[in-house]
Amino acid sequence: MSYNLSIGRRVQKVIDQLPTNVYHQIRSSIADLAQTPRPVGCIKLIGEEAWRIRVGDYRVVYEIDDKNQTVNIIQVGHRRDVYNNK
Repeated sequence: MSYNLSIGRRVQKVIDQLPTNVYHQIRSSIADLAQTPRPVGCIKLIGEEAWRIRVGDYRVVYEIDDKNQTVNIIQVGHRRDVYNNK
């Protein structure tokens, strides 16, 4: 069962500005979320309805809407910045 992916313009701009090797890893990981929205190693964020996956030193923060089968990418960034800039 496949989920739809939703990436906002602001998040897409951040992804587009990543170094090439990181860009490809992030895009691949986001695409995998459509098939498995809760992959091994994902973490539910405390106090929020969001999840996160690690991609090297970068984090992808997203929400899952099981009713509508949608994964909404909220934030992508380096691990030192991603949680502070929400």
